[in-house]
Amino acid sequence: MRLHASLIAAGLAALSLGAAAQTVALQGMLGSKALLMVGGGAPRAVAPGETLQGVKVLSTSGDQAVVLVAGQRVTLRVGEAPASVGAAAPAGGDRISLTADGRGHFITQGSINQRPVQFMVDTGASVVAIGQSEADRLGLNYKAGRAVTMHTANGAAPGWLFKIATLRVGDVNTYDVDAVVTPGAMPSILLGNSFLNRFSMRREGDQMLLIKR
Repeated sequence: MRLHASLIAAGLAALSLGAAAQTVALQGMLGSKALLMVGGGAPRAVAPGETLQGVKVLSTSGDQAVVLVAGQRVTLRVGEAPASVGAAAPAGGDRISLTADGRGHFITQGSINQRPVQFMVDTGASVVAIGQSEADRLGLNYKAGRAVTMHTANGAAPGWLFKIATLRVGDVNTYDVDAVVTPGAMPSILLGNSFLNRFSMRREGDQMLLIKR
């Protein structure tokens, strides 16, 4: 097979599937197809919409592929550390309990596309907001999104509006969450209303409860 020039073979992104510890790895890209290795088998080119041994490719972009495994969306990237799904991970809950810190901020740990991050609830933000340096660290393909103009203390600056494939807080998963990447550095990723509007919110004193709609 003659591989397209876009073939990326910088490494493997692997994940564990279910109790049998089956693995799937993204070896590279062949045009718009993902080169997947399932269960240690030979690489197979799988187009979006096609399924290989229970792994369905939902979309591909650059050096990444979004796949559906056991009802969970997982983003695979060439060369990225393994991510675990299936039996090793909870199927996902429906509520998030948060406690305010000494300044009244609700800060919590979570993940974006299976990579750990720190969030801060911001009901004044219309969408999830991520600093550009953090987005680069996470390997987000935000520049494939829509360019927007951000208004900062230093004037107008370019930003990018895109969708996060998987955003997790506690044991609650959300998918295709609108987000914006801002040029400035931020201490935490802001959990704006593109995430919060998927929950009913209850607050009593320094406690906040989010229940999935």
